Amino acid sequence: MATSNITGQLSQPIAIAEAGAESWYALHTRARHEKMVAQRLAEWGVTTFLPMVTEVRRWSDRKKSVQLPLFGCYMFARFAPNRADRLRVLRIDGVLRLVGARGEGSPIPDEQVDAVRTLVESELPWSSHPFLKIGQRVRICSGALDGMEGILVSRNGDNTLVISVDALQRSLAVRVEGYAVEAV
Repeated sequence: MATSNITGQLSQPIAIAEAGAESWYALHTRARHEKMVAQRLAEWGVTTFLPMVTEVRRWSDRKKSVQLPLFGCYMFARFAPNRADRLRVLRIDGVLRLVGARGEGSPIPDEQVDAVRTLVESELPWSSHPFLKIGQRVRICSGALDGMEGILVSRNGDNTLVISVDALQRSLAVRVEGYAVEAV
């Protein structure tokens, strides 16, 4: 059995190329290379976000806390959508491809990355959730998650907000009992 805690690693850029034109992209990495790719991208001045989960793993003789990427084999990078920046990212050892059409990558809305970051930093209980494209989009109007948008679902009678990252087709779920929620 594993218990979870989430943390995030966000690198700040050393050199920024037209900050207004930059977008978030999901990178598909080699297995267990996410931290190394994030470090190398940061050295090259690319802003990265690698949400991490701490799990307690049990072996026959001991228990150990292990930090793992929230989305295995994936991480986020923010750069300008031009050929030079794409090639700079793709040349990093461990990066397999950009997630999206024709290997060029699809920009991920800032709101989706910010929602994952907010959930990571809030330390609220969470669980993985199957990716949903249909359903009612809602916004939380109060509390620690004020302004966060997602899809409202009901699971075992509890209201749950599902935060999705479209490009990765991955989602996170957090209970929103007691929060004021409005339709978007």
